[in-house]
Amino acid sequence: MLAVSLTLIAPATVSAAPEMVTEVSEGHRSFILWYRNYDNPAIRSLVELALSKTSEYGSYDLIRSVELSQGRVLRELANNNSSLVDIANVATSSEREAYLNPVPLPVDGGLLGFRVCLVLPKNLSLFQDINTIEDLQNSNIRIGQGAHWPDTPILEANGINVITHTRYEILFGMLRNERFECFARGISEVMFDLELNQADDLVIEPDLLLAYPMPSYLFVAPNDQEAAHRLQLGLERAIQDGSFAVYLKTWFGRAVVELGLERRKVLTLENPYLSEESMYVGRHTLENLRRRLEFLGQ
Repeated sequence: MLAVSLTLIAPATVSAAPEMVTEVSEGHRSFILWYRNYDNPAIRSLVELALSKTSEYGSYDLIRSVELSQGRVLRELANNNSSLVDIANVATSSEREAYLNPVPLPVDGGLLGFRVCLVLPKNLSLFQDINTIEDLQNSNIRIGQGAHWPDTPILEANGINVITHTRYEILFGMLRNERFECFARGISEVMFDLELNQADDLVIEPDLLLAYPMPSYLFVAPNDQEAAHRLQLGLERAIQDGSFAVYLKTWFGRAVVELGLERRKVLTLENPYLSEESMYVGRHTLENLRRRLEFLGQ
């Protein structure tokens, strides 16, 4: 069953472009990875996978960045001369693709746009009668998100009440203090969130799945073409030799199974902020998730 789900989620990532021709660049480079990606073993292992498959560029090591907000890390990359960060994995948008250097292959097979709610156990009853986007819009449920996350304008464009903060870690305390009722997290990250933050007092709402096209890419500075080429080539090689599929199964298979996607009510939202290419990737992933849900429901 898991193999079927991964096959249906990942097709947008397996039709990689023909392998690019690269120049050999001997030597060693230290890459500074945004701390939230570095602390996430799934993202860190994918960056290491891509770099390890491109030995013609030379040896490497990964360094954890200082603790920067998402907005700050994107500004640092855009400056082209930052000493604080070289690589960040974030959700994409047409704006981000315009002023940064994206590696346009979804790092998690497109799972970031499928979201569940972290909630206080006592608030679970608030979600029982939510069956459609209209129900969510007309409820008193507020969704917590990062101020600089692209999810925030997506949710607002769909008429959802959103409460924000610039720091990811602070949002957990805001949920506990009932500043909002749902902390919407990607199905590829929510299990890690609970473990990292030792959030035994929070639970995952069991019935709803928010779904919108939102690929998650690696980004580097606009003038760092070598890093962009190396990461893209490494990911394409991983796709072609099957190690990317192994990566998806290893790091996200547990969440796909334990979150019970086949029994959840899917609330589909529009994302008006994607480039044409990323919209195609996101919609392809969304359509394949629907097919998987239909298949499992038969």
